[in-house]
Amino acid sequence: KQTNKQTNKQTTDSIMPSFEPCRTKMEAEGIAQSAISAFESTFNSLVSGNTGLIPEDTISPSPDLVKAETFAGDEVDTSLLATTVVLKLNGGLGTGMGLDKAKSLLKVKGNDTFLDLTAKQVVAMREEYKSKVKFMLMNSFSTSADTLEFFQQNYPALAGEEGLEMLQNKVPKIDAETLEPATSKTDASNEWCPPGHGDLYAALVGSGRLDELLAAGFKYMFVSNSDNLGASLDLHILTYFAKSDAPFCMECCERTENDKKGGHLAVRKSDNQLILRESAMCADEDEAAFQDITKHRFFNTNNLWIRLDKLKEIIDKNGGFIPLPMIKNKKTVDPKDDTSQKVIQLETAMGAAIECFPGSTAIVVPRTRFAPVKKCNDLLLLRSDAYIMENNKPVLNPACGGKAPIISLDSKKYKLVDALEEATAGGIPSLVGCKKLTVKGLIRMTRQTKFVGEVSIVNTSDETKLIPSGEVTGDLDLTTATGLGELKATVVATAPIAGQKPGTSGLRKKTKEFMGENYLENFVQSAFDAIKAGGTNLSEGSLVIGGDGRYFNDKAIQIIIQMGVANGVKRFWIGENGLLSTPAVSAIIRERGPVWQKAFGAFILTASHNPGGPEEDFGIKYNCENGGPATDATTELIYANTTTIKKYKICKDFPQVDITKQGFTTVKAADGSDEINVEVISSTDAHINLLKTAFDFPAIKALLDREDFSMVYDCMHGVNGPYAKACLVDELGQPESVCMNAVPKDDFNGGHADPNLTYAKELVAMMGLDRKGMTIDTGDKKIPSFGAAADGDGDRNMILGSKFFVSPSDSLAVIAAYANVIPFFRNQGGLKGVARSMPTSGAVDLVAKDMNFALFETPTGWKYFGNLMDSKALYGGTDYTPFICGEESFGTGSDHVREKDGIWAVLAWLSILASVNTDASAPLVTVEDVVVKHWKKYGRNYYCRWDFEGAPKDAATKMMEKMRSESAANCGKTVGKYTIKTADDFTYVDPVDGSVAKNKGIRFLMEDGSRIIFRLSGTAGSGATVRMYIEQYEVEKIDSVASDALSELCRVALDLSAIKEYIGTEEPTVIT
Repeated sequence: KQTNKQTNKQTTDSIMPSFEPCRTKMEAEGIAQSAISAFESTFNSLVSGNTGLIPEDTISPSPDLVKAETFAGDEVDTSLLATTVVLKLNGGLGTGMGLDKAKSLLKVKGNDTFLDLTAKQVVAMREEYKSKVKFMLMNSFSTSADTLEFFQQNYPALAGEEGLEMLQNKVPKIDAETLEPATSKTDASNEWCPPGHGDLYAALVGSGRLDELLAAGFKYMFVSNSDNLGASLDLHILTYFAKSDAPFCMECCERTENDKKGGHLAVRKSDNQLILRESAMCADEDEAAFQDITKHRFFNTNNLWIRLDKLKEIIDKNGGFIPLPMIKNKKTVDPKDDTSQKVIQLETAMGAAIECFPGSTAIVVPRTRFAPVKKCNDLLLLRSDAYIMENNKPVLNPACGGKAPIISLDSKKYKLVDALEEATAGGIPSLVGCKKLTVKGLIRMTRQTKFVGEVSIVNTSDETKLIPSGEVTGDLDLTTATGLGELKATVVATAPIAGQKPGTSGLRKKTKEFMGENYLENFVQSAFDAIKAGGTNLSEGSLVIGGDGRYFNDKAIQIIIQMGVANGVKRFWIGENGLLSTPAVSAIIRERGPVWQKAFGAFILTASHNPGGPEEDFGIKYNCENGGPATDATTELIYANTTTIKKYKICKDFPQVDITKQGFTTVKAADGSDEINVEVISSTDAHINLLKTAFDFPAIKALLDREDFSMVYDCMHGVNGPYAKACLVDELGQPESVCMNAVPKDDFNGGHADPNLTYAKELVAMMGLDRKGMTIDTGDKKIPSFGAAADGDGDRNMILGSKFFVSPSDSLAVIAAYANVIPFFRNQGGLKGVARSMPTSGAVDLVAKDMNFALFETPTGWKYFGNLMDSKALYGGTDYTPFICGEESFGTGSDHVREKDGIWAVLAWLSILASVNTDASAPLVTVEDVVVKHWKKYGRNYYCRWDFEGAPKDAATKMMEKMRSESAANCGKTVGKYTIKTADDFTYVDPVDGSVAKNKGIRFLMEDGSRIIFRLSGTAGSGATVRMYIEQYEVEKIDSVASDALSELCRVALDLSAIKEYIGTEEPTVIT
């Protein structure tokens, strides 16, 4: 028996791991067959026991090579340009330098990135030779979106060229133990990796681009890395290559001590073929020979010249791919987690193809054609005055005497770009007179520093120290130098906290959760990292901070200030008492100056209409430089950062700021190198001043002063109290009694600051209605002519007339219809565009059609409206402004800011009422009169929303999945008196930037135009809120009670969703 076991084990061990699991995974991903074949060849090399090593005794040194300088003066053939394509390899993320987007988007000289300079080189070359040389990029799945967006925004002519992009393939990471495709439980994208730039050949075949280029008459291709700015198309080399008739030519440089660890050119003894040996192909015992630059004299620059027709021949000969030597890299499945599953990443190098082309050759080029950025040392040198720009190429400053300074930054401190950015926040020092710069420890440099000769700087303390201004030479020990004092940043170790994914309006959780250890800090640091990754310089401009005054608001503000200082923010604008409404924040970002202090963004501390207090909800959201909510890309990056965060920065000794009164606080560094300015500003001035330009305040005052008109504005103890007083009392001269519940409280006085019929019950009763909008007996009590309510952060509104409720959807439609009575629209030539969220009723659609407005239906979330508003200003597209938009969740606004604006909606309605009540002697035209007149013209969209708050999240999600899975089956189905025309999950393609938003709400669209919609709210602090929307359009029956008109359709909706089966009830907590 023992013998049988041993035999079986030997049989099992002898079975090579199968490639089939990899093939299946790649085919499921839609990867081209050429890439699969190439990867199979590499995989088989791995499992066959091939180490990928090239022993020293199997090769001999490369012979002397032709130097490019020998033919630099020869006559060039410009006609070759018509058959030549320039391709830049742009698949790298620069993860080794801490980057998480295309490395080529890194700024390298002034404000120019690698891609800027590459694009400028291409344009200049075309102009110089009067030939439209074809330009291509090979992007990876990680760099494609960022790169294409960059070209679209900055070089639209290049972006629009046919065939600009060719996508690099991706291959599975291999489990180091099983040699099967690796899996990642946290992020499926981590299961894939780029196959190295050797994938160039498979990508050319699989994309069909090789055949297209050959068919179009292209014969030559010049390939180089996007981070090598020295590698531009050289017509002398092209002419030499064409005359040589070689199928492949590699540009090499002579190795120096700085290059000894890089790959080198050699000759394989067995067939006398030129080959490339990379460092990963060298055995430990051969390391000395590998690094012997007198023996192996030439290294590959990765600038390659390829005959496309010869490439086609070799690929066809090998069955559709080029069999390149394997490069084996040992990694972890999550590159940011060293403890995650160990994997093998199989790669190939495109230069290795030199051994696959019989007759291939190589030449020696000057160092000017090799200026890559691999480390922060390279980046600092390139950014400095040691390099100057000539023809959009970096060249060594002649003042350096022909030899570039040697830079050696502390590898532990300055491995990542972010660390270098912090060290050079005060500017790049002069290096033109420097021979060698060595740095050990944490330092800060400025543009006033000039390094001369050989410089060695040491700082063994744990605090960053400033290098003095002026000339610095020799040895400098900064260990005991004065530091930053109160501006000293501390790095605090932390770990990811689950569940920090923002919803449609930021992150909302229970207050106690936010107050937990590192919870707020993790999110804020993740946000700062995302903001910086997006290109924002935190040291320029101002950061706005404020909130709706809920519990923990004051403490959170102090924490964000301390973290902001540690992350490089120099100036803060804080709302007085920590209060800023959401629309006011947008107004401050957009309107407050001076320009050099203009805000780059804001943290808004709010959970909007959610309850406040120590046992209730808290929230935080980031608004960007246009005043609107952060983009999807920024939000997604913030969340991604929260899942990998390991540390945050905070200035623990930064003094607490008195936010209870307006004024300045200035804190200076102990070493005099820096200062921070915190200004506590008026919470209301910027917003009210903007509204005064948008509306006719004298006309509104005339309405308010009428004896037969009265109003009340319920601020629900949220942030809008000060704004209501500033507007209605201070500006419009009304008594303070028009503002009820106008003192902000950290728990909203125990109420639910949500402006709807259920929660604004005090106002609703005062206006003669119940929670369903039905009239109640008020006896002899006088009912105000006009009522309105605001939510916690002041961006929502509810509009009421005397014993009359205006639904948010009708409110939006009426404001659009009367837009020209508002100066903001009238004085700009009239309203141009309107938009509504998908769940909002189609009432405004009828107005848009009648008045010829552009109309848009978007997902829920104000950021989608912001894109439409900024179509021309930010994207160079169609101008849809002036613009009005709204959501059924009591949000209405215009393009005066980039948020919904509760007080704006109130002033819009007062403007409408003023316009129909110009004759003070005539009877008052009421809110109800205005709405009924509107219905008579356009028909009525009966509409209601049922909220099921606090539903079990898992159950609610399963209910949505059930409806989503039944979409196809439900199309054409008859339910009651209705027939379902379309059942789907709403997808939105943004007409401005082309982005796609999916799974934004389950829709049942009936043959008669009625609609049923279900969506999960992204704003709940805990649990889930299921929202059910019901709409039915009537042309003539406009006087029914909404609940009666919609009763049958509501029943159909409850049955279609099986909501009781999933969440245990059919009774909503709120009906609107």
